[in-house]
Amino acid sequence: MNILFAASEAVPYAASGGLADVVGSLPKYINAKGHNCSVVIPLYSSISDELRCQMTFIKNITVDVSWRKQYCGIFKANQNGIDYYFIDNEYYFSRDGLYGFYDDCERFVFFDRAVLEMLRHIDFKPNIIHCHDWQTALIPVYYNVYYKYQQGYDGIKNVFTVHNIEYQGRYGREVLNELMGIPMYNAGLLEYDGYINMMKGAFETADRITTVSPSYAWEILDPWYAHSLDRILVTKQYKLKGILNGIDYDIYNPQNDSAIARSFSADDISGKSECKKSLLNELGLAGGDEPVIGIVTRFVRHKGIDLIRYVFDEMVRMGFKFAVLGSGEKVYEDFFREMSARYPDKVSVTLGFVPELSHKIYAGTDMFLMPSQSEPCGLAQMISMRYGTIPIVRETGGLRDSVHDNGGVDGNGFTFKTYNANDMLDAVKRAKNDYENKEVWNALVKRAMKCDYSWAASADVYVKLYNDVLSI
Repeated sequence: MNILFAASEAVPYAASGGLADVVGSLPKYINAKGHNCSVVIPLYSSISDELRCQMTFIKNITVDVSWRKQYCGIFKANQNGIDYYFIDNEYYFSRDGLYGFYDDCERFVFFDRAVLEMLRHIDFKPNIIHCHDWQTALIPVYYNVYYKYQQGYDGIKNVFTVHNIEYQGRYGREVLNELMGIPMYNAGLLEYDGYINMMKGAFETADRITTVSPSYAWEILDPWYAHSLDRILVTKQYKLKGILNGIDYDIYNPQNDSAIARSFSADDISGKSECKKSLLNELGLAGGDEPVIGIVTRFVRHKGIDLIRYVFDEMVRMGFKFAVLGSGEKVYEDFFREMSARYPDKVSVTLGFVPELSHKIYAGTDMFLMPSQSEPCGLAQMISMRYGTIPIVRETGGLRDSVHDNGGVDGNGFTFKTYNANDMLDAVKRAKNDYENKEVWNALVKRAMKCDYSWAASADVYVKLYNDVLSI
């Protein structure tokens, strides 16, 4: 079957988070199962010249944005056996950054309409259009309103994946006519709580709704997680399914990762100690055999940074060192700067995102702290286990589905349930107790490394979902 992934970002072209990793990795595993999966994203100005040189111009067309007609260029490239299509319009996409602009609604209204118009002009007709997050939520809406009965568009099914329900594409009612061009008799598809909600439109019109972990699928039926969309989702449970994300085992592989000091595997973990020594030397934390906790994250509230702040001094007094990489809200950046200044031989903080350093932290630390308030899936805990670094997580979303507590000596990490700093600290203490018993710890490291969180298993579930959708 032919599947078209529509998204606002995908590695290696444009990335701001886990969405790009999913869209850039999953198609490869779907194709390996005998299908044809392609990707379409905007042609951002931030895409490197090296990658742009590999693109082929197909043609330019015009796209309706309500009463406007806008230029749209269509480009194509092949990366790792996957065909990528690019929607070009410099007014919308030639900017410093991917999101956060005053006209994001108009930008992605244009993109969504352009994706459907593009199908007339390329030699690829999808059986499934798989849309990701609010930026592509209007594709199933437009398909049902305008394209479903047009020649060449018959039989296409739409799947919509929620990566983070907090971001919904919520705007004032004026955008319905001014930007979207949706007839008033179809307004009910998008109206919600007095606003226009693009994600709600996808819930109404997509043939299937998926989330990025089984736990997140039932969590977002609860008002505490759903950011007000629970009332519509409880009526759509018949087409809602959670599928756990995976990671690309070609990118995250301690046996051949050129970024780390020495290769190692689940059968021979001796190289991990060399990676730890090299990391501590690089970060200025060398000396002693204290357990090292890695933190690679965005510094935002829902990542659980407040819990870390509350007991950070106590964790340092317990004998931990910290390797921290990330950026985000100023209050959290200032906190980590202060901790680095207070404990220069115990805490290293690197603000920003340095991919090579992230690999070194995954490979060179002993534990990985991820106490999220909410976590639709999370990839960092899977990556850390791939490198034998034991995750300490709160039981929420994909963290609950992928990390199982070692209290019964057969888990792959340490977990806690309530969003409470002292409960997190208890999990950290239990991890330290096991760390001090090298036989127990090494067995735990090997067990974590042998867990399979590649895309291969998840791709099977997606292919089955696609087949089910096509049989409707």
